[in-house]
Amino acid sequence: MDRQYNLPYSRASSYSSSQTYFDDDEYEDGYYPQEPRQGARPEAEPELEPEPPRTMASWFQRAASSTQAQFAATAIVSGAVVAGAILGYQHVRRIERTEDLKRSIPELGAGDEGKLTDWGAASPQPSMSKEDERSVILAERAQKGDYDDDLILEQLARNRVFLTDTGLRRLRSSFIVVVGCGGVGSHCTAALARSGVSRIRLIDFDQVTLSSLNRHAVATLADVGTPKVTCLRKRLQQITPWVHFDLCNELFAPSAAERLLGAWEGRRPDFIIDAIDNIDSKVALLEYCYKNNLPVISSMGAGCKSDPTRIFIGDISASTDDPLSRSTRRRLRAMGVESGIPVVFSTEKPSPGKAQLLPLPEEEFKKGSVGDLGVLPDFRVRILPVLGTMPAVFGYAVANHVILKISGYPTEYLPAKGREKMYDGILAQLQGSEEKLARLTTPGEDAQGLKLAISASDVGYVVEEIFRGKSVISGIPTRLALCRWRKPIGSTIDLSVEGQKSSRVLLRDLVCMTKEEAAVHEREVIRGDKTPESLYSKDAVDLVEARIREEVGYEIYR
Repeated sequence: MDRQYNLPYSRASSYSSSQTYFDDDEYEDGYYPQEPRQGARPEAEPELEPEPPRTMASWFQRAASSTQAQFAATAIVSGAVVAGAILGYQHVRRIERTEDLKRSIPELGAGDEGKLTDWGAASPQPSMSKEDERSVILAERAQKGDYDDDLILEQLARNRVFLTDTGLRRLRSSFIVVVGCGGVGSHCTAALARSGVSRIRLIDFDQVTLSSLNRHAVATLADVGTPKVTCLRKRLQQITPWVHFDLCNELFAPSAAERLLGAWEGRRPDFIIDAIDNIDSKVALLEYCYKNNLPVISSMGAGCKSDPTRIFIGDISASTDDPLSRSTRRRLRAMGVESGIPVVFSTEKPSPGKAQLLPLPEEEFKKGSVGDLGVLPDFRVRILPVLGTMPAVFGYAVANHVILKISGYPTEYLPAKGREKMYDGILAQLQGSEEKLARLTTPGEDAQGLKLAISASDVGYVVEEIFRGKSVISGIPTRLALCRWRKPIGSTIDLSVEGQKSSRVLLRDLVCMTKEEAAVHEREVIRGDKTPESLYSKDAVDLVEARIREEVGYEIYR
């Protein structure tokens, strides 16, 4: 039978009043609350003293009396002291190093002043290695005559036996101007210096870039960012220290032509080399040389070319299948320069699968004027693919021509087939056509003695430059003729000058066809009632109109 006990007051107060007994299982180790004695009163619960109020001061008192808190505070203070000491030491050392660095910088002198280029940028002053410094010192001595001439002749021994002593003497005393020191110009200059030319003027405004190392003759990674003219002189002085270089780190412009292409110490240039890839500068240079009787040779475009067997040297009037050559030739013809300028050009034709001028990304057009992307105004902004070997071939071909001409070595280039007789025949045919048309449009007026404001060279310009030497209708390149494209309105005779009758025909009025096509065209369009749109396909009409608009743009150069 379970035993029953009465709970003391203090314990019973924590239980419900209905709990009046305890089981053995409710206490561990057989503990039971003691029973009060018979007749005794329950002991009174001792009264607890109220806790004092907790404040920040009391918390600090308890924390100060705690050993763990004391250890933690000591660690924090020690860490702060150590960190402060380290940071202070580092600050002092930094100040000392800064002061040492400042003291190590020498005072600036007059020779330390930098120069600005014409474009407002700082002219680079590249630091030189020990080897470069030695090369500069050797070059200075050699150019002052402190260099054994026998050593020079030994270095030029192979050229000497090829060109003879007389030819080498001419070459060593020559003065060459190279305009453009990129892929073509650098290889050409290197070949001239190695062959014995003693005075070379280098003209180029540009700097060596990382992407130009695939075609530059002598530039290294250390030369990236330096002027091309400086790079060429520095590297070639290590090979031919006796060569004198005149550096012009600027853009060739017509206003500076007389100065840049002028004499050096009283000697006029024996040859001028055009290695420019900008059409405006190239045309200005060639026109100046032509009109001032300065010997010049021009390199046409090496971009997008890959076949070295198709590179030729010939007159500019014979250069074909080269966009840069065509544009240059056309601009020069408009200025009255038709021939007489030797050029290095390639007859390689563009075809599917071959490199072409890369298009400009669409996002660049969206940004605004794409002309702002060029190095300078009117400079090409799109990327022209260049195989690194081709500029070298062009450059060596140019240098070879100059060396042979100066030394007097005989040359026998394959001449290009001229078409002057064909131009004369086309002009005679056009004269007859205009006389017949004058009688038709001006009844009663004698057309005999009608004059044309068109020459045989103009005929060659229209045939070769505007219509690429073939019929605009069929593409046939033989038996060509010129005729008007549209039927004229009113009289075709100009009688404004007394006693003179001349045709009003302009170059933009003419198209190139075969003789058979021209006969049909004159019968159906010029003397008939048909229009070109009704006689030819839309593609043919669009092509003719595009060529006419193109010629209108070139008329400003005539």
